[in-house]
Amino acid sequence: MGKGKRVVEKEPKRAKEVVNGNRKAVKITVITIIALFIIFIIAMILNNYIILDNNETTNLVINNKNVTVDLRNDILIENDIIYLSEADISNFFDKYMYLDEETNKIITTYGNKIAEIGFDENIININGTDKEISAHAKEKDGEIYLPISEMSDVYDIEIQNIPETKVITMDSLDREQRRANVTKNTAVKSSSNFISRTVDRIDKGEAVIVISVDGNYARIRTSDGKIGIIKSNILENEVVAREKRVEEKQIDGKINLVWDYFSEYVTAPDRSGTTIDGINVVSPAFFYIDEEGDLQENIGEDGENYINWAHNNGYKIWPMVSNAYAARESLDVTSNIMNSYENRKKLIEEIVEKCEQYNLDGINIDFENMYAEDVDMYSRFIIELTPRLKEKGKVLSVDVTAPDGADTWSMCFDRHVIGDVADYIIFMAYDQNGTSSTKPGTTAGYNWVNLNLVKFLQTEEIEEEKLILAVPFYTRIWTTNSSGEIVGRNTVSMKDIESVIPEGVEKTWDDELKQNYVEYMDGNNKKEIWIEDIDSLKAKISLIKENNLAGVAAWEKDMETEEVWDMFKNELMGD
Repeated sequence: MGKGKRVVEKEPKRAKEVVNGNRKAVKITVITIIALFIIFIIAMILNNYIILDNNETTNLVINNKNVTVDLRNDILIENDIIYLSEADISNFFDKYMYLDEETNKIITTYGNKIAEIGFDENIININGTDKEISAHAKEKDGEIYLPISEMSDVYDIEIQNIPETKVITMDSLDREQRRANVTKNTAVKSSSNFISRTVDRIDKGEAVIVISVDGNYARIRTSDGKIGIIKSNILENEVVAREKRVEEKQIDGKINLVWDYFSEYVTAPDRSGTTIDGINVVSPAFFYIDEEGDLQENIGEDGENYINWAHNNGYKIWPMVSNAYAARESLDVTSNIMNSYENRKKLIEEIVEKCEQYNLDGINIDFENMYAEDVDMYSRFIIELTPRLKEKGKVLSVDVTAPDGADTWSMCFDRHVIGDVADYIIFMAYDQNGTSSTKPGTTAGYNWVNLNLVKFLQTEEIEEEKLILAVPFYTRIWTTNSSGEIVGRNTVSMKDIESVIPEGVEKTWDDELKQNYVEYMDGNNKKEIWIEDIDSLKAKISLIKENNLAGVAAWEKDMETEEVWDMFKNELMGD
């Protein structure tokens, strides 16, 4: 009994200790929660009023995006001149920037501007005109720097340096800009999360740039160059401060171009009183490079009449500039032009002058038979020509061959670069089998054309709306002897094919090539023709719609049958 009594006497004391301990724990918990709440409130208040995003180094904001982390080199600011490295300008503005060793100048292109700037004089040349500036290119720690604050008109940008917040903003003047005012004092947050750092503070009535609005939140840029989030319902008086600049296309819908070839020894054909149904571009052989590397014209009175005929019928005129004459003399003629910036510039100036002199709508560059090692220099020519023509509102189209061919015929073109910078790149989808072929074959089989279009669009990454498919109005009569050797490969116009096929020779349709084929004996020799006719052309034209290409070009006028034009018009433009 006594033992049991002692146990009963201790239990109330232990229970009391437990209760007291629980009360103490609750009290501590409550105090902790209150303290945390107070700290949270203080933190929220401080977060809303203390800017937690002060820049330690200069930040660069381009078109409302902070690109500082993408900079490859430091920004230099000397005597209020802002310098960006060549690598960074190449990354953000001109990926084709080029140091010309001959002149020791940086050549840069953007939009409708080409500029050259040196390392000694405070002069920049823009589209052929010198302009005095306050700085020049410089080298530092092995890097080339350009005074971008002196080049704003080259890159068509507005630049603002905000030393107080260590922010430099650059805005492209061809982009839309929207502005609004805020209706109350507010903190600009790094995100729309409940807790996020304050990047800036703006006062009631302050103007901001509106980047985007998504429901209850708006992404804005402050006058300090800071980018962040505010509530969208505190924005008012939103206006378009700068309209988006839209580049109008010279031709709506599909391009339907025909080359009108005549040699440098004859004059332009007389087309007066005629029309070509469905055509919207003609490309006559007006210009060529001579054996000295100079640009020559073959226009005269007949050519001017041709221009008037084209414009009176609503056709745009993009004459050819060909190097065929020079290449027949020597591949070195073209090479000498391409490998000298001064020679390229001279040719470009002459082309621009001819465009203005004769009121031309564009130019078609048809350079073929060039050294493969000049591939980059030919690209430079196209890169440098493009802005000069854009400045004048002229179109540039460039002819190229199929990829993966001979050095001087195929490997001399960087199709990706040409397609990137020119208005149009024209795939001359011929000759699959030409004058150098060792066996007879089609000029342009459907399967071969289709395969190469895939290469253009996927491997070369050409935008489909820039790619024009060129088709032939001719084929060849192949002649082989009893030993199978080629003894003739005569070109025959589409309109003359029926007249050269002997009576009674049967045509067979090749569904892979999508062409009619004939063969027959001429004495001991075999004749073979892969026929270009309305059916074979229609099959190739179908690839334009299937791949949403820019349009069609045809080589050459007066080789066709009349029914071709109705077919082109119906297939490309509807009835």
